[in-house]
Amino acid sequence: MRAPLALKVSGWLLLNLSLLVVLAIGLLVAQGGFTWTALVEGPPGRRVQDMAEALAADMHNVSPEQRTTTLARFGEAHDVSAVLFGEGGRILGGDPSGVPSEVLKFIGPPPSRRLQGLPPDDGDPLDQPAPVENLSPRPESRPQRVLLHVGDPAVFWLAVRIKPPEPRRAGVTLVLRVPSLGHLLRLLDLAPWLWIGAGTVVISLLFWLPFVRGLTRDLGKLTRATEAIADGRFDTRVAEKRRDELGALGGSVNRMAGRLDRLVTGQKRFLGDIAHELGSPLGRMQVSVGILEQRAGPELQNAITDVREEVEHMSILVGELLVFTKAGLRPRDAVLGPVTLAPLAARVIAREAADDAVRVDLPVHLAVLADADLLARAIGNLVRNALRHAGRAAITLRTETSGDDVFIIVEDEGPGVPPDSLARLGEPLFRPESARSRETGGAGLGLAIVKSCVEACGGGVRFENREPHGFRAVLRLPAA
Repeated sequence: MRAPLALKVSGWLLLNLSLLVVLAIGLLVAQGGFTWTALVEGPPGRRVQDMAEALAADMHNVSPEQRTTTLARFGEAHDVSAVLFGEGGRILGGDPSGVPSEVLKFIGPPPSRRLQGLPPDDGDPLDQPAPVENLSPRPESRPQRVLLHVGDPAVFWLAVRIKPPEPRRAGVTLVLRVPSLGHLLRLLDLAPWLWIGAGTVVISLLFWLPFVRGLTRDLGKLTRATEAIADGRFDTRVAEKRRDELGALGGSVNRMAGRLDRLVTGQKRFLGDIAHELGSPLGRMQVSVGILEQRAGPELQNAITDVREEVEHMSILVGELLVFTKAGLRPRDAVLGPVTLAPLAARVIAREAADDAVRVDLPVHLAVLADADLLARAIGNLVRNALRHAGRAAITLRTETSGDDVFIIVEDEGPGVPPDSLARLGEPLFRPESARSRETGGAGLGLAIVKSCVEACGGGVRFENREPHGFRAVLRLPAA
């Protein structure tokens, strides 16, 4: 049973979103919100509250002169700076310089003596009772812990109210200067939550990666297969292992390729059969025209000459059709082997009677993997095409190598072809507008034969214009 691709994507997305929602709910419950103050009012601030109360208890056991030292040791242990305030802003220990006014408002308006750093009144503030006016119940809205990000430069200030152990004793406030967010996270013991969040993201990526990778891999295979089919390689097939829409698409692509293969192969066989059947009557017509030319009087010679030229043109067209269909039907039967280019090119140029027209620049021992007959026919057609359009001058046959590929290049300095016709060169019976005449354009099968022969050898063809003028054909074949 096929599972729809939409159902798969939706299911995986739902699982991933559920995981993220659970994590978000956990963070909200743990922190009580997203503001700085809410961060310390929740469970993370409870840890700091316990630390502050333990510190205040230690303060009762040391002399007033040792409190600053105790606060300094506490600050070094937690990478913070600590100041202890009593009721009304009385300084009980630490260095109060730099404490911003926003934090002092939380502590309460200090007496002018404390702002000036003067010594406190007689007696130890930790052991003094709270002022009468401070014994009234405090509003419930007054927070026990406040976290502010103020100052210039801005740093974190964490103020913690510490309730006295006895109701009539004065309370104190511990103010911590936290230099950075990293120090704050360590102080509040939030690092495990960060690791949990990072782990969740990593797990989500690993959770999605196999599924997305499978999709992109199969889509890439489908893309490459359709590109190969568009290039005429109708024997291309893709795997049909997936049991979803992509698997169904792969099956459709395979069936389309098979049908195109049968249609194109059938068309080529049909053309080949027609060309073969036309060969015999055209041969008899040529013989008959020859006999008629010998027996007819002078007044009919011009008409007979026209008939002979038409028959010869038909014979050439049928011959090229036969060659084209054979080349197109031979890819599966082509016998590939090492072919040394230099002697093969010499034979082709001699056969085309172009020794004085083509400049050959080929390494002596360079060889390619190809069918010798098909490659010779392709190079011969290119040389013949260059002779037809560029004349017997400035034609070059050379090679270039790149990795495991050899590029055979035939170029001339003729007029070239219109730029909008380059993409269609190699199509059967196509001729550019500038080559429409019978005398210069041929039957429009020469370059199609070149393309079919080279593709049968496992290579490719590229046609392009030269600058400032001229034409170039590039055959790509694997090196032997």
